[in-house]
Amino acid sequence: MKQLRVLLLVHEDLVPPDSTSAKERESGEWKTEYDVQQALKKLSHEVKVVGVRTGLRPIYESVTEWKPNVVFNLLEEFDGESLFDQHVVSYLELLGIPYTGCSPCGLTLARNKALAKKILTYHRIQIPSFFVCKRGRKVIRTAKHEFPLIVKSITEEASLGISKASIVTNDEKLIERVAFVHEYLGKDAIIESYIEGRELYVGVLGHRRLTVFSPWELFFNQKSSQMPKIATRMLKWNVAYQKKHKIKTGAAKPDLGPIKNQLTHLSKRIYRALDLNGYARLDFRLTQDNQVYFIEANPNPDISRDEDFAASAKALGVDYPTLISKILNLSQK
Repeated sequence: MKQLRVLLLVHEDLVPPDSTSAKERESGEWKTEYDVQQALKKLSHEVKVVGVRTGLRPIYESVTEWKPNVVFNLLEEFDGESLFDQHVVSYLELLGIPYTGCSPCGLTLARNKALAKKILTYHRIQIPSFFVCKRGRKVIRTAKHEFPLIVKSITEEASLGISKASIVTNDEKLIERVAFVHEYLGKDAIIESYIEGRELYVGVLGHRRLTVFSPWELFFNQKSSQMPKIATRMLKWNVAYQKKHKIKTGAAKPDLGPIKNQLTHLSKRIYRALDLNGYARLDFRLTQDNQVYFIEANPNPDISRDEDFAASAKALGVDYPTLISKILNLSQK
């Protein structure tokens, strides 16, 4: 690939340093931004980092004055709102500049968990039964929604608001947890049947021709049998907590058999039904009787070199610089 002028678009608080130690990188909140920046430089591209918080002017000025060939988009929010990242991508389209990752349509469909599940129900993808409780409304649970249930924000990502208390077993706890989502997170709540089983992640890369990575799995220590088998906020982002409870992710156990092919086929169907492109991670639950349930789609997931998406790509023989190059190449198509 020819040398490109790449505008690396990040949150204002996550502008990475030009260089750092391995220890500082590990604890830095800008780890992903740093990894992508270094990979782009290793690929001999010219990189300009732009931090954005609440205004679009830095993007406009960088595009019109520096004239990049492409924007590598690592924004996951705008003005503190996760749903607004789709509008930033729309702005890039209005500027006529190629960008990496998912389109506005795919972001819109996937970010709203209820909307995504309605679309996938139409396509006969198996999902947990669910209902939505909007802010300002009372919780009305019908008989078909049996306990245990799990309560989440309808739009937030990265396990925000997910804890052990998210799994509820009676109406009192349900009302309490919905109130938490409404008041603390300021979001509508989606309430789903809790599917007991293994948690699997599948990475997908591409537009029309898709590459599906091998399933990745969330592993719990046997001694942690009393812990709910879900990716809570603490579990997902607290390294000390992960080490203490010996929780990790890695290549799924080789006992999947035909389920692996089923996951590949399902992932392609879901990716296309939600109009995803660029790259995404799809989350599933696998029950003891080998029933696969789709949980949610994560367009533009974390792509630091040691996170699940990059690790599952590496297991397929795609090293980190090559992965970043492939993501960049997709922006040109």
